Amino acid sequence: MTALEETEELTNEKLELVARVRAAQQGDREAFGQLVEQFQGVVFGTALRRLRDRGEAQELAQEVFVQALRKIGQLRQPECFGGWLRAIANRLAINRQVRRGPVITAERETLEAISQDTDTPLANVLAAERRRQVRAGLRRLGPLDRKTLVAFYVKGHSLIEMSDEFHSPVGTIKRRLHVARKRLARELEELAPA
Repeated sequence: MTALEETEELTNEKLELVARVRAAQQGDREAFGQLVEQFQGVVFGTALRRLRDRGEAQELAQEVFVQALRKIGQLRQPECFGGWLRAIANRLAINRQVRRGPVITAERETLEAISQDTDTPLANVLAAERRRQVRAGLRRLGPLDRKTLVAFYVKGHSLIEMSDEFHSPVGTIKRRLHVARKRLARELEELAPA
């Protein structure tokens, strides 16, 4: 195909597009249906790039064509129909993203773990038993280990607050916490029923 033939073909396609758009503007539903067929891939691609979800992109593409049908009379340059559709698709996609907020995905196992009801009688008994064991383990620790763990885990003091309280550098407090946790774990192992 020569350059002249390609130019003529492009001109014919543009003339056909303008004719279809003008017919659709006059209320010709068949002409609008042909425009939908011609541009549905472009609109879906634009929506998919924005939304990154095939289902939402399909819904949005339908919205775009419904809005285009309602507002086609406002299009002043019929040859710009494709760009006009893309602009509608971009605007509606942005609106949808703003309405829905950020998408946060989670693993199925995570969702199941979150949604499980942990406030059962058995869970309450086990939690009470665990608390009793921890208190017993704390009583078996030396005073410095016990005070360090209670300050951090029970009273919720920060490392800086503990540094002031114990008159020790933060690094020393971190080491004391580490050592005290290990000692408590050993005590809990000894207290655990065999």
